[in-house]
Order: sequence, then structure tokens, then C-alpha cells
Amino acid sequence: MSSSVLKIGLMGIGLDAYWDQFEGLEQRLEGYLQLVEERISAIHPAVINAGLVDNVDKAFAAGSRFRREEVDLVFLYVTTYALSATVLPAVQRAKVPVIILNLAPGLHINYTALNAMDDRTKMTGEWLAWCSACPVPEIANVFKRTGIRFYQVTGMLQESDPAWDEIQEWVEAAKVAHMMAHNRLGCMGHYYSGMLDIYTDLTQQYATFGGHIELLEVDELSALRKNIPEKAIAERVALFRELFDVQPDCLETEMQRAARTSVALDKLVAQYRLGSMAYYYKGTGNMENEDTMSSIILGNSLLTANNIPVAGEYEIKNAQAMKIMDGFGAGGSFTEYYAVDFKEDVVLMGHDGPGHLAIAEGKTKVRPLVVYHGKVGKGLSVEMSVKHGPVTLLSVAETGDGKLMLLVAEAESVPGPVLQIGNTNSRYRFACGARNFINQWNAQGPAHHCAVGVGHIASRIEKLGKLLNMEVVVITT
Repeated sequence: MSSSVLKIGLMGIGLDAYWDQFEGLEQRLEGYLQLVEERISAIHPAVINAGLVDNVDKAFAAGSRFRREEVDLVFLYVTTYALSATVLPAVQRAKVPVIILNLAPGLHINYTALNAMDDRTKMTGEWLAWCSACPVPEIANVFKRTGIRFYQVTGMLQESDPAWDEIQEWVEAAKVAHMMAHNRLGCMGHYYSGMLDIYTDLTQQYATFGGHIELLEVDELSALRKNIPEKAIAERVALFRELFDVQPDCLETEMQRAARTSVALDKLVAQYRLGSMAYYYKGTGNMENEDTMSSIILGNSLLTANNIPVAGEYEIKNAQAMKIMDGFGAGGSFTEYYAVDFKEDVVLMGHDGPGHLAIAEGKTKVRPLVVYHGKVGKGLSVEMSVKHGPVTLLSVAETGDGKLMLLVAEAESVPGPVLQIGNTNSRYRFACGARNFINQWNAQGPAHHCAVGVGHIASRIEKLGKLLNMEVVVITT
């Protein structure tokens, strides 16, 4: 994975004709811009501040600096009236999404104090210090007509204003977009035969998210397993026992087999600098590969909990969804419908294979399975429920015209009986009800897998979609 850091461009805009006319106005607006920089830097420190841009020459210079510094998005802080011709060259040269910050200095103008001034020039200067809303329609008009993607935040400079929550979400979304653009996704094996909904166009994945996709052979992992020292295996078994609730009927030989594969997986991930992975392989007819793939669940669960999400059944779209959720700090565990509990109005969801330890309700159990349903082999599996409380579901779905979209729903993970079958398994309650959720979710035509994470983060995902120029559908009613 790249060590590249998200860079945020910031520029204030004004009109240089005002400075000689209204004493102290320029310095006052520069102070506001400094305050905006400080608050954005508190969210993310890599801010490139091009200063108060008040004429065309400065606009060209700001745009050149943003390109040179490779900023990922630009916050355009409107301090007072400014000409659209002063703004356009900067954002055209930057060639990144623009967030217009229409932030007033306070709750309202002090009308009595302003009208009591005995100097109309000073009165106008005071008004212009509050005039941030004035040029926004002009700027929006020009951006629309010139094809500049822009979004708006309207509010106040005060730190307690809800506008700063929006700004924080934009920064978080930009971080995830940047992460995806530099992520290395490993694809090991092949699709689960006949599971047509999960097939995807890898070039479209590049076009939408960027990053790099590495096609891997299971044989590489099998080869790495042969040379794992016994000491490393013993240490990994000890780590398993520390992190998991290993059930008494788990054989030590199976623990060692899973540990060998887990250490080999870490080596494979390091070799290709992977940030996520999708995998599936039958292994039939090749005992080494079958041994590898039937002992992979615990190691992939560890990777998933350590910011390298792993999706089974070669579900590349869901590996992307899991990485997005992980980037937002929400987790991102592999899931699908299991059943509906109509009495309690909840949907049971989960999946076999890797689970996300970091978002589990309690300690994740390890159970032995004598058969992996629908798959080759037997071995150890994990059983967990997602933490009780707010959760978000995310699917990277492929539309009929081959484009990618983001499908989102918020829910609550609620306590209650789950199936103790050696899989992840949770109960989710939706505000719109189980029936409505299922009908509306399915109507969008996603693959049957999705990623689940903790917290309600639909608004952040919507902003990510805007930055990536993707359609976002949020199931609400």
C-alpha cells in the first residue's frame, strides 16, 4: 500500500478592489481564513493554504500550486463578494472536486450597531465582512456551465456550528477516496462457479476507485506454507488462543494447520503490499491447495481485523465495500441474508468464512466444522455477532450499464438468539421494517453479499460517492 497522504487544498476568495476602499477588511478576512485553516488542520493536518485569492493572477497561481502539491480536493472559503472569474482558473487547474464553504462570521449582523455608524463607508465595510453568501450563486452558475464538480457547506465559523460536522465528513470521505485510489487489492483463485451476481469488470473497478489489482495464484500461498518455522506456528497458535474464544472441541492439529496458513498469508500480503483481498478456490485434486484453502479462515479473520479486509467467494465488489467501511473506521464484515424473523421484525445476516474480530459482540468463537457447506474441505471456522447498536450496510453494486454504485442502509444490531453454526450471525432491525428493507434493497439489484460496519455512516458514504462521482442509494423508507 502507498504511504501517500491525503492533501487538502484551501483558498479564500475576495475582491482586491475593496482593500483600499475599506480599511481593515482584508486583514479581517485573512483572520477568518486562518481560523478555517486551523480548524480543518485539526481534522487533517495536510492542508495546502493558497491564501486569500482576490484577483485572476493569484487564481492561476493557486491552481498551479494545487496541481503541484497534488491536492485531492479543494475547500473554497467564500469570505465576501468575489468575482467568478477570480475563482474559475484556480479550480480548473486543480482538477479536483470543490467544496464551497459559505461560512458567516456569526449568528447575525449586529444591525443596531451597524446602522448607528456615522460613516457609510465603514458601514459598507462591515456589511462586506458578512457578505459570504453573496457570490455563491454566481460561482455555482459558472461551475455548472464549465463542468466543475462542486458541493456546498452553509453555516457559521463557530466551531459548534453543524457546518463543521459536515466539513469533517467531507474530510473523512476524501481520506477514504484517497485510500481507495492507493489500495492494492489481491484476487486469489477464481469465482465461485455459477454465482453470476458477483462477477465484475476489473477495469471498471480501476475506473471507479483507482488503486491496483493483483491477480494471485493459490499455489503461491501453498508454497509459502511449506517453509513456515515451527516456532512461528506455535506463536500464531498462542495468538489465536489470546484473540479468539477457542472451543474445547478444536483439535490442536487443526489450530496448527490454521496457524501455518495464517503466517503464510501475512507473508503473501507483505510481498504484494495488499490492503484488501478477495479469494476462493476449490483445490479439488490438489491436496496441498485443498489443505491451504480449508485452513484459511482464522488467518483471514486476523487480516480483516487489522485493516486488510478479506472477502470470500472471490467477491471483489464486496472486498471494495469492506475496504471502504474499514477506511471509515466502521469495520466492514462480510455478510448476506440468512433468514427473516417476522415475529421480532429482524433480518438475520452473516456469512461463513472470515469475520471481523474488531467489531464483534464479545470474543469471537472458533469452532470445528466437519464440512464447509457448498465448499471443499473441513476445518476451523469463526462464529460471532456484530456489536449491538447502530450499524451500516454497504454494497458496491454493478448496474445494468456496467457502472458501479453504492447501496447503503442503516440499522440496529440487536440482541437475541442466533444460529450457533460456526458462522458470523447477527440480528438487524431496520426503521422501515424487515419486509420493506428487503424489498427495497433487492430492487436495486445488488449482489447477495454486502459489508456491515458499526455506527451510522450513510452521510459519510454519500459524500464519498460524490467525490468518486458514483450514484449512491440510501434505503430509508
